[in-house]
Amino acid sequence: MNIIDIISKKQAGLELSKEELQFVIEGYTNGEIPDYQMSALLMAIYFRGTTEDEATNLALVMRDSGDILQLGDVSGFKVDKHSTGGVGDKTTLVLGPMLAACGITFAKMSGRGLGHTGGTIDKLEAIPGFRTSLEIKEFKDNLNKAGIAITGQTGNLAPADKKIYALRDVTSTVASIPLIAASIMSKKLAIGTNAIMLDVKCGEGAFMKDVLHAKELAEAMVKIGRKAGRTVSAIITDMNTPLGCAVGNSLEVIEAIETLKGYGPTDLEELCSTIAAYLIMDSFKERDFDKAYKMANDTLHDLTAFNKFVELVELQGGDTSYVYDTDKFEKAKNVRYLMAEEEGYISSINALNIGEAVCALGAGREKLGESIDFSVGIKIKKKVGDHVVKDDVVAEIYFNEKGYDRAIELLCKSFILSKEQVKNKLIIDVIRQK
Repeated sequence: MNIIDIISKKQAGLELSKEELQFVIEGYTNGEIPDYQMSALLMAIYFRGTTEDEATNLALVMRDSGDILQLGDVSGFKVDKHSTGGVGDKTTLVLGPMLAACGITFAKMSGRGLGHTGGTIDKLEAIPGFRTSLEIKEFKDNLNKAGIAITGQTGNLAPADKKIYALRDVTSTVASIPLIAASIMSKKLAIGTNAIMLDVKCGEGAFMKDVLHAKELAEAMVKIGRKAGRTVSAIITDMNTPLGCAVGNSLEVIEAIETLKGYGPTDLEELCSTIAAYLIMDSFKERDFDKAYKMANDTLHDLTAFNKFVELVELQGGDTSYVYDTDKFEKAKNVRYLMAEEEGYISSINALNIGEAVCALGAGREKLGESIDFSVGIKIKKKVGDHVVKDDVVAEIYFNEKGYDRAIELLCKSFILSKEQVKNKLIIDVIRQK
């Protein structure tokens, strides 16, 4: 085999075998295949696409380029969840404890935020002392003790994907459905869970801007999972408007805790209960969706999910007093208010603008490794469909030394009013394995 023949074959639109993909991935990962040849192959895939078998094999060979986390010695039915990234998306912080409270083991490796989308690891690190880097043994021990553990991704999890993604980023080949699907699934398949739920965000604040492409990506990932022998489902959710009301690390943790106590935003509660219901069904604890939804939702109102979150924080070294008393979280020095200029109904809230505003305040990073400010962010006081009159507060801005002018500029363009009431549809579609 040689790389030139493989590039030519893909340029002709022909299917690459698993052996050919393995040759390429191994060669590129160990430095035998240079960037310029890998770039040519990625561009051929970008234009020619892949078959389902090709996408699956690409995911599997990238998975096999590094460590595979076997969970056979962890008790219970084990599940994982992945989000394609959004604004105000603190789902993992609520969903994990809900599932653990239902007797389902939630094993999650999460990432940091980059750009306008937040990261679960950053949010958890807003809790003083919380350790987001666990050795594999401790990760498994915590799963057996509490039924939940959340850690940062190991450096050797699908290293081929990390190297290839960096190349895609500088060769304008990121926006390829087969390459995105294989990239995500290479990491999900490297963790030995029984079932995976994929939350594919769609809209202004998401990578996938329209429903057609979001559904295409979701179906591609579900097919990869099925061909790899896993139970995989996908839910397509709206990200034209932020999820919940809080955007910013400490603010989102506080909102997650409020949700775990039964008084969080209805959209966040609905999404977490829906995802949990499908994973409960996958675990065979309950076959009926409505009953599974109630089982999950009840954990938010009887404090069993909250108690699991406390257990998670305690096991990973966090100060649980912050969970019991959220007033202890560090506060931004300044608070300003954005007020409605006229009467009407909120018809849209631009999630991308909100995410970029929070990033400008210091809650996000433009480059990996940059420090972030846990205390800053935005609280949305009026959601889509809410009625406002002139001078009603629609958002609160929490800031310190940087970014206020840019944030307010973006916020002023984010809230659109109309004379007629409109409603957002949070859950657009659900794709289940057949």
